[in-house]
Amino acid sequence: MASTILVTGGTGTLGGHVVPRLLAEGHRVRVLSRHDREDIGGIEYVTADLLRPGGIDLAVEGADIVLHLAGGPKGDDEATRNLAGAASRAGVRHLVYVSVIGADRVPLSWFGTKKEAEQAVRTSGIPWTALRAAQFHDLILLLCQKTARLPVVPVPAGLRFQPVDARDVADRLVQLALGDPTGQAPDLAGPKVYELGDLIRTYLQARGTRRLLVPVPMPGKAGRAYRAGDNLSLDGTATLGERTWEDFLAERLR
Repeated sequence: MASTILVTGGTGTLGGHVVPRLLAEGHRVRVLSRHDREDIGGIEYVTADLLRPGGIDLAVEGADIVLHLAGGPKGDDEATRNLAGAASRAGVRHLVYVSVIGADRVPLSWFGTKKEAEQAVRTSGIPWTALRAAQFHDLILLLCQKTARLPVVPVPAGLRFQPVDARDVADRLVQLALGDPTGQAPDLAGPKVYELGDLIRTYLQARGTRRLLVPVPMPGKAGRAYRAGDNLSLDGTATLGERTWEDFLAERLR
């Protein structure tokens, strides 16, 4: 049976993959946006700001499932509390949230807000599912593009990533959203773990560019957490995506 699904962050990188998949499954898709948009392609757009609770109730009204993909450099905890409150009042039957691997381990403020957002989902009173995903290939590409502008590239020693393709995350999220609520789902990470320096070198080689890479230390608690791999999922319980960083680069830079 077709459901009405509200997607926050539906116009972003991940949402751009999730929304078409939901439409292909025959569901009614409503996308929350901070800016007015005209309905198009079977998508209903509703205008609301998750940091301003006033308009969220109308956006959530009538939704069976809420898929919360929106995120930013700060305020994710407050936004999620506001959304969860509106979803609870509207009688939503499944709240799905995408978080980040290491939300409860890496001592950086952004990870802390993701942890608090997870708590808001867990305590919402709504049947819920939360998926922690690794950093997207798109984010790693942006990092490589920015650092490649420098004649000498500083590389934090011991910093590793397990990047995952946004399409693999979208596939998993749609599967979870259309299934029964499961609570905390297994982490979703990429199929390989890379040193940051190796990611940058692969990018430079694909672009035919040379840069000097210089290792620099990572100080403080955050440095210790990254060196320990707290941003990774290495215990064998994670679901692994299919597309590697090399696959992504070959496609994107083709």
